[in-house]
Amino acid sequence: MSVLREVHFTPESRATELPMNLWLDDGDSAMDVIDALALSPFATGAQPWSRTTELERVRADAPLAPAAGTLVRAAREDDGRESRLIRGEGWTLRVVRYRNRSALVSVTAVDDELARSVIEETVKDALEPAPESDHVEMGFWWQGPHGARRSEKPITASPWAKVGGNYARALDGPLSRLMSVTPQDVRGRLILLHGPPGTGKTTLLRTLAREWRSWCQVDCVLDPERLFNSPGYLMEVAVGSDSDDKGGKWRLLVLEDCDELIRSGAKEMTGQGLSRLLNLTDGLLGHGRDVLVAITTNEDLARLHPAVVRPGRCLAQIEVGALPHDEAALWLGTDEGVSPSGATLAELFALREGVSNASTAPETIGLYL
Repeated sequence: MSVLREVHFTPESRATELPMNLWLDDGDSAMDVIDALALSPFATGAQPWSRTTELERVRADAPLAPAAGTLVRAAREDDGRESRLIRGEGWTLRVVRYRNRSALVSVTAVDDELARSVIEETVKDALEPAPESDHVEMGFWWQGPHGARRSEKPITASPWAKVGGNYARALDGPLSRLMSVTPQDVRGRLILLHGPPGTGKTTLLRTLAREWRSWCQVDCVLDPERLFNSPGYLMEVAVGSDSDDKGGKWRLLVLEDCDELIRSGAKEMTGQGLSRLLNLTDGLLGHGRDVLVAITTNEDLARLHPAVVRPGRCLAQIEVGALPHDEAALWLGTDEGVSPSGATLAELFALREGVSNASTAPETIGLYL
């Protein structure tokens, strides 16, 4: 038989009194009581500010408690969960730890600055370093029926030291310099990678996302033709809001296969698209935020619009071509099947995997375009 108990919470400040009643029965646990006690100061208005953060890889010896707090409730479940309620002058902290080393930290306080400081002290030095991973987070933008949408996904990205051998030795200097760029080195806002299909331009961009991950968030725009034809969409992607700053990181917008946008006749063909691109890389819009743009194209450099390739606009302008015959043979371990003119990265992978006609293997080429 359930026993119903009514618990009354009295607010600390009568000026903001909002009565709160809680009914408990034998289906409720000690953790449920801690949850209610943690919410009480916020619900009544005594502590009207709240902040919450989720943690991963919490150190086993991390206290997750400010030095000045007093532990008033603690509960532990058989599944490894532990909940604690800690109070201090003007604040209430609830910490839930899980068996998988994750944790949920919530605080209410009399003002937002106090809530922020309590959270910061609680989580300081609480996490183990993230393990080295072959993935990096990349954002993907597209224009949906209800406006701009962004989704963040992990993508496979190898370090430059591992993939550098996939490119001609003549590119080692320019590409190594690009991979080692820091915010202090930025002198142009456009990265232009041009060359035939299958030469590894997309692989370079994935690697760049990994090498720059400490200071730059990489976002791929899936519909660049819409981006530059819609000022609202462009503002959302390029400018965003202060809450999307990723801790002050720069942003690199990736636009793949934008031949029609940057070739010599682009202004006549795409209207304002080229002008908006140039404004993003070298105008008021771009300099209003820390934004870079990377474009891949199969076009020859001579066919690109002169405004795109003018001196000072490009942080890097690199032609990514096939490996010369000798370097391709060395990469493959044999010169069998390698054309006298050399081979693209896609052709080399196809030869290594036994595809009889490497130059006509679109599914393979697509992986390294």
